[in-house]
Amino acid sequence: MNKIIIPNGSDAVVAEYGEQVIKEYSGNPFIEALPSILSTEEAIEKMAIYAEYNPKERMLDKHYRIHLVQRLFQCFQPLWIHLDLESRISRVIRQGYLARNPFRAGYAQGLQEGHRNIKGLQSELSNNSVFRTTAAGFTIIGVSGMGKTTAINRILSLYPQVIVHKDYNGINFSMYQLAWLKLDCPFDSSLRGLALEFFRKVDDLLGTEYHKKFGLGRKTINDMLVIMSQIARNTGLGVLVIDEIQHLSKAKSGGDQKMLNFFVTLVNTIGVPVILVGTPAGLSILQSEFRQARRGSGQGDMIWDRLKNNQNWELLINALWGYQWTKKQIPLTDDFKNTLYEESQGIIDIAVKLYAMGQIEAIMTGREEITPEIISQVANKHLQLVKPMIQALKSGNISKIAKFEDISTVDVDFLGFLDRERASIDLQMKMEAIKRTQKKKEQEMSISIKEKAILKLIELDFEPNEVQKVVEEITEKEGNLDINELVVRAIQGISAAYKRKKRSKKEESSVVNDIRNLVIEGRKENKTAYEILSNGGFIKSHENDFGQTG
Repeated sequence: MNKIIIPNGSDAVVAEYGEQVIKEYSGNPFIEALPSILSTEEAIEKMAIYAEYNPKERMLDKHYRIHLVQRLFQCFQPLWIHLDLESRISRVIRQGYLARNPFRAGYAQGLQEGHRNIKGLQSELSNNSVFRTTAAGFTIIGVSGMGKTTAINRILSLYPQVIVHKDYNGINFSMYQLAWLKLDCPFDSSLRGLALEFFRKVDDLLGTEYHKKFGLGRKTINDMLVIMSQIARNTGLGVLVIDEIQHLSKAKSGGDQKMLNFFVTLVNTIGVPVILVGTPAGLSILQSEFRQARRGSGQGDMIWDRLKNNQNWELLINALWGYQWTKKQIPLTDDFKNTLYEESQGIIDIAVKLYAMGQIEAIMTGREEITPEIISQVANKHLQLVKPMIQALKSGNISKIAKFEDISTVDVDFLGFLDRERASIDLQMKMEAIKRTQKKKEQEMSISIKEKAILKLIELDFEPNEVQKVVEEITEKEGNLDINELVVRAIQGISAAYKRKKRSKKEESSVVNDIRNLVIEGRKENKTAYEILSNGGFIKSHENDFGQTG
């Protein structure tokens, strides 16, 4: 797709209309401009993220390797639930556009009615009797730490967020299409907060001034909802995702009900699918208040439970296991898989952090190999905050688990753990840093550039130990350098060192083969100079210099 930048807005793509296999999707520019519907194999390929890894990095000093361990958090391994979610989102976006074809009768009428609503600021959203929605949102409820938000962000990234339409089949069609918009539910369940965030997000994407125009005045909440609905119409909004819906349970003075009613109106009146995402703490409010439950079931509400110790767990751990920065690489065994499951109880975030902290512990203690025992030790030592919840899950006791209606408080202090381990790397360096606090920022920058230069040189297949030595010498002598300059200097240094070694060997060889030395040594064996030089190949035989005559 051709990319452009919207003035005062974000990157966008120019619409390219694709042929549709499904008949009802044809003739609708909103649908035809979307990427193709993905097969299972294509979805896996597009969603998966595997971080860079070079086995030579395991030979680096430990203070570099504990930084590299953090690459684990860049990985994304698609599981069956991610494929299910990708398919659902693909369906709701397209189904929601069916009744909102901009070339069908009634679409323009809806835009005009919405404009009149804004102009007159009617207190209720217009209910167009001609319009029949095809939208069907759904809800996702799951425990914290399972990667719901990460997965949704990954799937939404498969779609261009803003599509610019100019011409459709020879017909002038100038419009910005907003394929998706994702908001976090305000912590206090404030509709005003949600509306302001909506205006800000749209302004950032499209270069508009809705926040300045409608968010800073004295407009009522109902007025703002009317405006939001019209903006959703004007931009051809494909799907609205509201994350952290458990905040609705903290609502005051009916705020939760107002907000939920607004979501229902978006679906029924405007035809925009709404996906609500949250933890179990938001389940009760949805069941009791959310009239969209009827529509939410259109795609089937998704309960995102922790992983079971089955093929999905094995797939996840297999994907992570290749990333080891301990000097000794350990093969994956059932013992490792079971230990990680036991200590994390199938919560992905905890499992990844345990694996990372286990490696750091092995590196810092000099054991240089990860073991099931290390994983258990790290869990006991660093999961104190979440231990009661993990114990409740281990017990399988429903009454104990019920006490944790929401495990959003599951917060493994990984960064704190990492900082403590780094502090023990070199106490002397820390003391020096304290004495020279005014240079602390320069030192941090130098370390960062140094690490990047070393990793770049390793990628070019230079030996890690040689690379470290040369980069350390250059930064020590010349201080802060641009990364490209540092890499070039290092390559020059390594090349110069190689030439010196080669020249040294050549000189050594030439000394050994010096004629005078050979003659002196030969005389010790009572040989003539002629014999010595002849045997050494320094005197050419003349026997075959001339042809033989018969």
